[in-house]
Amino acid sequence: MLKQMAWTAGVVMALMASPAKPAIVIGATRVVFPASQRDVAVRLQNKGEEPALVQVWIDDGDEASSPQTARGPFVITPPVFRIDPGHGHAVRIVHVGDTTPVDKEKLYWLNVLEIPPKVDKTESSNVLQFAFRHRLKLFHRPEGLPSTVDQAPAKLVWSLVRGNGPASLRVANPSPYVVSFNAIGLGPSDAPGAPTVPLGGGMVMPGGSLIIPVPSPTRSELTHVSYAVINDYGAVVPGTAKLAP
Repeated sequence: MLKQMAWTAGVVMALMASPAKPAIVIGATRVVFPASQRDVAVRLQNKGEEPALVQVWIDDGDEASSPQTARGPFVITPPVFRIDPGHGHAVRIVHVGDTTPVDKEKLYWLNVLEIPPKVDKTESSNVLQFAFRHRLKLFHRPEGLPSTVDQAPAKLVWSLVRGNGPASLRVANPSPYVVSFNAIGLGPSDAPGAPTVPLGGGMVMPGGSLIIPVPSPTRSELTHVSYAVINDYGAVVPGTAKLAP
């Protein structure tokens, strides 16, 4: 029993001593890459008290990707670098391929891996360290797309799909833009303050659809959708829509 208590106390002390907060702050919540530009820059800042080694890569949707396995028509310079405490560093993303669509937006993911410095063995042997991985959406946006990205949410088509099982909410996106949701809810009207059934968030691809399970039982008076989309600047923009018949 005493051994178990001593072991537990040691784990707690190690966790308390560990740097459990990321030090690297990214100067954006998402990256928009206009196809008219050859490159874009992303600014990183080290808000911690120790130097940090940073590795950056881009993938096309594989969460388990690594710099060795990631696929995407981009080159990052530099891919690995050190940021001293209180300092910043700009990462340059260069588009080098021609495989991206020209009629719709394409989603990629920017990965920023923050590797803490090695702990001096003379300081402590009970320090846990964590490598933090930040993952941001990168939208490659062609020129000359019909309408604008801010008009995309209003073009969404919402419908309630009922079958043998529980009902689902279907969101169809006829626009050429990716639409990201912070929140979605179903309610009896679009009046401010009307009660809603929260359905979480999500994302719908250009020309695609998103299916969201609806908690059962579903009342027939749920006729409107309230939603909040995330725009290019990371701001949350609310909106409402009526369910299609």
